[in-house]
Amino acid sequence: MADTTHQDVEAGSDSERTDISISPEKVFFLIVKAREFDVKDAVTEPDPASNPSDDMEAAVLEDHKDDPTVDEITSFINALSQDEQIDLVALAWLGRDDYTAEDWADIRAEAARAWNERTASYLLGMPMLGDHLEEGLSQLGYSIEEYEFNRL
Repeated sequence: MADTTHQDVEAGSDSERTDISISPEKVFFLIVKAREFDVKDAVTEPDPASNPSDDMEAAVLEDHKDDPTVDEITSFINALSQDEQIDLVALAWLGRDDYTAEDWADIRAEAARAWNERTASYLLGMPMLGDHLEEGLSQLGYSIEEYEFNRL
């Protein structure tokens, strides 16, 4: 039995992947940020009038209007090309289990028809965005573990 190197395995898996316009590294970054956003809680006390350190910094987990995570995600998505934004929406739809990988061309075409300047707002309004993006990548043959290794 021949010994298979990691490089051979990786090259073999690449041939089974569907090409996408956005790099998986960019999608991975958004998955991490979307999960940070998803753990936010509703604001329970909008103006506690106390020292944040006294409150054990709990307000950082509340969804405030001037949330730096939202700003970061919005800026990142807005800086992407139109094709990359279309792929993000299509990956999220694919990951919601509405479609299968065989439907990729149709999903992407529908996302292209629906594209507008509000992609970031649309995606931020999608519950479990990080999970949907990860599942969409997985269905297209991309493993998030490739990008997690040595990055987290």
